[in-house]
Amino acid sequence: MRRFEESLDQIILSELYLAVRLDGRNFTRLTKEICKFEAPFDEKFRDAMVETVKHLMDCGFRIVYGYTQSDEISLLFHREETVFGRKTRKLNSVLAGEASGYMSLKLGVPVCFDCRVVPLPNLECVGDYFAWRQEDAHRNSLNAHCYWMLRKKGASPKEATKVVEGKSVGEKNELLFSENINYNELPNWQKRGIGLYYKTYEKTGFDPIRQENVTCVRNQIWVDMELELGEPYRKWVTGFLERQKS
Repeated sequence: MRRFEESLDQIILSELYLAVRLDGRNFTRLTKEICKFEAPFDEKFRDAMVETVKHLMDCGFRIVYGYTQSDEISLLFHREETVFGRKTRKLNSVLAGEASGYMSLKLGVPVCFDCRVVPLPNLECVGDYFAWRQEDAHRNSLNAHCYWMLRKKGASPKEATKVVEGKSVGEKNELLFSENINYNELPNWQKRGIGLYYKTYEKTGFDPIRQENVTCVRNQIWVDMELELGEPYRKWVTGFLERQKS
């Protein structure tokens, strides 16, 4: 029977860079009806997503960079990661299960993520991928602020959607500014997403055998809510992998 089970197996070649993206299932209902988070952005939901990314980076995979915006998570794996033989069915199922289970416990309600593997042929495509997700964060953020500004003024979901649809970026900014909302002054994490990565730090402790203080180097996951934009961001992300080759 094993040959039937493995008949659809796909393996990501070792020459390819490896990223995955997780998306929340029915998160509009989760955030607006079940948990009733503040719209368009809620810090409790943001923190739950960040903690979920931290869990994924510390549950048995070599992940060098995590990124979250809205209801999605992107993970960039170490260049030499070979867990599960790079089988897509294992990566997708385990990561979706870990994320769903962890966030369900955080929120106290059932939560579901799907997961897809994103094989990338070179560093340029790695940079393109994360720049693409950051651009998506900006688009989602601008649309959400416009939509919920109109909703809070009394517009119906259909009316608010119709007003926002078809407007250019400049027109959407003007729409917000007409209600004294300067989009450029909103928190960067809402517009650019949030990055997570490991940083080293020194920790001082006491060695009871030698009876002296000792300093050691430790790693911790750093949460960055002030990400760069454009080309600087692209180069910064690919730097996580370029340093592995040196």
